[in-house]
Amino acid sequence: MSEEKKPKDITELPGVGPTTAQKLISSGYTSIEAIAVATPHELSQATGIPLPTAQKIIQAARDALDIRFKTALDLKKERLTVRKITTGSKNLDQLLGGGVETRTVTEFFGEFGSGKTQICHQLSVNVQLPEEQGGLNAKAVYIDTEGTFRWERIEQMARGVGLDPDQAMENIYWIRAINSHHQMAIVDQLFDMIKRENIRLVVVDSVTSHFRAEFPGRENLAMRQQLLNKHLHQLSRLSEIYNVAVVITNQVMARPDVFYGDPTQAVGGHVLYHAPGVRVQLKKSRGNKRIARIVDAPHLPEGETVFVITEWGIRDPE
Repeated sequence: MSEEKKPKDITELPGVGPTTAQKLISSGYTSIEAIAVATPHELSQATGIPLPTAQKIIQAARDALDIRFKTALDLKKERLTVRKITTGSKNLDQLLGGGVETRTVTEFFGEFGSGKTQICHQLSVNVQLPEEQGGLNAKAVYIDTEGTFRWERIEQMARGVGLDPDQAMENIYWIRAINSHHQMAIVDQLFDMIKRENIRLVVVDSVTSHFRAEFPGRENLAMRQQLLNKHLHQLSRLSEIYNVAVVITNQVMARPDVFYGDPTQAVGGHVLYHAPGVRVQLKKSRGNKRIARIVDAPHLPEGETVFVITEWGIRDPE
């Protein structure tokens, strides 16, 4: 499909007339990207469009976005568009291969007080910095599931990097997710919002808390994992399509069956092991020191490092 003929919005997609466009928009499919990442069954059920029509519309959206077989060289060129956001600590940046990447889901997990939310606050500020200072000149979305977001901390961190605190807060879109379905609906909205706003970072702090609370017990495990899996893939597609960094946090739970090594593991089970691109475990150390360890990353070596949490934010130890 040539550049000139590429559809700019859903009304220009082949097979989408005014009535179909209205059905798509009223069901929340307001952008070509949102349609491209949907399944035919999802689209058909949500809009009432016949399944064969839904398949054609999705294929047209994918063609418009150039979602197709690519060579390894194409992939290499695409990866060159990946950008990185500094964490504020050179040690932590180095562990992450230069900072938190766009086109990737990065998970920080650890016990209470290990620094997960502090890192999320710091990244929400740092993404606003100019590129030469490790930022992306962009805005952040902060999905808060546990009420852990603190504007006071943003104010301190903004001052710490030389940004105007009020302007820094203006550039962070905060929303409280009420339950797991609301959490997923918020991400659906982002497929449209990211196009309109200069957003390059999406934070979900924490990704699993609502799923744990709403689906307790072994009898609800399958349903919980199914929904969580859908949510993680939703976030992964968002990061890929829009070249944004997605950062999620997660708690740990004790494993009584482990006698040697670390008796804690991230909540969410095997679903979370496979979904995020980079998984980082955080641990408390003495005083304000924290230890970060790469647990899983296809392109990074295993390793660990130390950073500190100061009044001004995430920094290296003195």
